[in-house]
Amino acid sequence: MRPEFKNFYDLAQAGYIKKWVILSVLIGIAAGFGSIIFYWSLTTATHLLLGQVAGYVPPAAGGEGATVFTGVARPWILPVLAAAGGLLSGIIVFHFAPEAEGHGTDAAIDAFHNKGGYIRRRVPLVKAMASAITIGSGGSAGREGPTAQIAAGIASALADLFHLSEADRRIAVATGIGAGIGSIFKAPLGGAILSMEVLYRRDFEYEALLPSFIASVVGYSIFASWSGWSPVFGGGIVSSFSRPMELVSYVILGVVCGLVGIVYGRSFYYLRDLFSRAEIPRWIKPGIGGFAVGLIGVFLPQALGTSYGWLQFAISGDFIALPVTVMLALVVMKILATGLTIGSGGSGGVFAPGLVIGGLTGGVVWHLLQGCSAIAITPSTSSAFVVVGMMALFGGIAKVPLAVILMVSEMTMDYTLLIPSMLACSIAYFVSGDNYIYEKQVNVRAESPAHRNEYSVMLLKGFKVRDALTEKVPVISSQMTVDDAANILKMHEVHAIPVVDVGRLVGIVAKQDAMKFIFHGQPDTPVRDMMSTDLIVTYLDESLFDAMNRMIVHQISQLPVVEREDQSKLLGLLSLNDITKIQCTANASLHSLQEHFG
Repeated sequence: MRPEFKNFYDLAQAGYIKKWVILSVLIGIAAGFGSIIFYWSLTTATHLLLGQVAGYVPPAAGGEGATVFTGVARPWILPVLAAAGGLLSGIIVFHFAPEAEGHGTDAAIDAFHNKGGYIRRRVPLVKAMASAITIGSGGSAGREGPTAQIAAGIASALADLFHLSEADRRIAVATGIGAGIGSIFKAPLGGAILSMEVLYRRDFEYEALLPSFIASVVGYSIFASWSGWSPVFGGGIVSSFSRPMELVSYVILGVVCGLVGIVYGRSFYYLRDLFSRAEIPRWIKPGIGGFAVGLIGVFLPQALGTSYGWLQFAISGDFIALPVTVMLALVVMKILATGLTIGSGGSGGVFAPGLVIGGLTGGVVWHLLQGCSAIAITPSTSSAFVVVGMMALFGGIAKVPLAVILMVSEMTMDYTLLIPSMLACSIAYFVSGDNYIYEKQVNVRAESPAHRNEYSVMLLKGFKVRDALTEKVPVISSQMTVDDAANILKMHEVHAIPVVDVGRLVGIVAKQDAMKFIFHGQPDTPVRDMMSTDLIVTYLDESLFDAMNRMIVHQISQLPVVEREDQSKLLGLLSLNDITKIQCTANASLHSLQEHFG
């Protein structure tokens, strides 16, 4: 009979469906309200800092406000403002929760693989405050990383509240990542897919998919009920794909986005490493990075903040507000500004900058192809190239092509570009190769500590007892005394010894049993009077997995290996240590193969 939980706190004992429906709804509620609180904090900080102090109101995405640029009233204050914002963010992060440093999605991925899904409860609050200040003061970063870490942190707290296993806590954290990002981007399907795709470079965490479907829908519904149901970049502005000849241009776009993605990833970690080597207090570094970003903003304010409004100009084809020269400069400066902001220790995400860089790259490539193509291989408007560029660059360098295709389609409310986006994303993915933007991703499930036991079991099922047993083992006869048996056990440093009379296995003596007789002053007791005759044995052709299970069930560390046809014929002894040696050797070989083949 399946166990039922008697109260809300016994959720870990409930059946799979009941447990994950309840958990997914709770994680979705947390993601939805967490997204509302962070979005409000971010817009408020942007209004107070960039708006009131610097006199710069960044244009908004079409579904989130007015896409209008009115200039910067006090550009000279931008370096001071961004430095102050970075400094305050650094003080908050490094004093209260250093793990909230940098882009939050990577920290959540690290928690999944290496920390049993555990995220300290203070992290969501610290991440929200630090990220709102960093981005609101002009830092070049995205809102998805903070939201992912906020939702994942709350999911981790829920797992502790309901006493979930480590495996369930990990799935809850993955679900929180997808629900948080799906909520704040109004892209529930893409967010759900992201939850299982973002953890690996070439694999999926499929256990997180169904919980993420529920959590993303709940989170999206809560956030959209507050912010409005319009997609982030509006809808109906992208020209549909209808000419196969255009696929040639999308191949070119995929190659370019893959190459620019490599520059984005490598420059980000170059700057991060540069700051980490600097021998100055960690909390000061975000202020230095912020000052440098502010200097960029004096000449190119489009690089400040999330830059979503400028991406909207590119999607809409407004080349008066965003000339192609500015677009090209912004590609370069957005890469630099993002590395300076987050690589210095500032708090924010790399998703939004990646979309902006990819979209603007698409716009630049469209202009170049329009000017040099002898035949019409490009769409008539740039919107399609901008949207596919968003997908290709970040989908390739983040190793999440499927999730990004779906998310950007939801953010633009346009699904007519699936064919060219699939082509361009695949090419960008392969061009980017082993380069990445999320360093805590692992290649496949087998490399993750989260699945180490799972793959160890698979390895053990492939080996037989004959591969691990010790054939030359000491034996004793039933006529010997307990004292004799104890001395032989000590001499050979074993925990059990078979009892063999006239070539026939008749029993086994455990070290702990022999020591009990000696402790009670009975060293001369014959072995036949204290040996165990109810033997638990194994066979040469049995798998190590089955043999190990038998040891665990019967709480013993060694098994006599006998013939199936004649169980009195001893062939050797199998110990847990023998199994562990085989397991370690197999794991090392698997790791070497993974490194060799990448």
